[in-house]
Amino acid sequence: MTAATNGVNSGSNVGSSSNSITGNGDMSQLFTKLLIAQIKNQNPLEPTDPSQFVSQLTQLSQVESMQQMVAQTNASASMLESMQVMALGAQVGANVTAVSDRVVVGDTAIPGRFTLESASSSTTVVLEDSTGQQRRIELGTHKPGEVDFQIDPQALGLVPGTYSMRVETTSKETPAIELQGTLQSVRISATEGAVLQVSTLGSISASAITAFNGRPQ
Repeated sequence: MTAATNGVNSGSNVGSSSNSITGNGDMSQLFTKLLIAQIKNQNPLEPTDPSQFVSQLTQLSQVESMQQMVAQTNASASMLESMQVMALGAQVGANVTAVSDRVVVGDTAIPGRFTLESASSSTTVVLEDSTGQQRRIELGTHKPGEVDFQIDPQALGLVPGTYSMRVETTSKETPAIELQGTLQSVRISATEGAVLQVSTLGSISASAITAFNGRPQ
């Protein structure tokens, strides 16, 4: 008995089914071999329902389509990442604002800001070095809204280096801090994507940037 459904035949038409799906990669070739073996070794008195072969081919097609979609998505992501790096590279030398919980202190004052959701009767920016020593910038009482401040190394007695920073408020709110700095370089990391080097922040991700402020005059 020979049965045929949608071009997938048992018996004499095995060759045509093989030709129809070869060339799709290693997975298709392996599937073809398994399918031929399954057809050859079926019980002639109780042949396999042809619809099962069709179902198997459909599943293979779905898997291959998903693989192609993943490959296309990865290619698109790589292209977008390359375009992003090119765009960021054009901004090297510009002044940027970015979110960070650490600051790289040199000799010059660093402008910063944060936004309060609630009023605070006592607001403080705390800087801490690697040894745990702290410097505090007391900002007093503030209503909800944006709060500007400055990290002045000379006034605070800070030696050059990297400091962690946070905001302490009476409302127990811990807002994110934004600092300004110069974009020095852009590179690609296999694990992090685009990595930016900013003068006052060190290495940060592209997503940390909140504003491009133009090039210094």
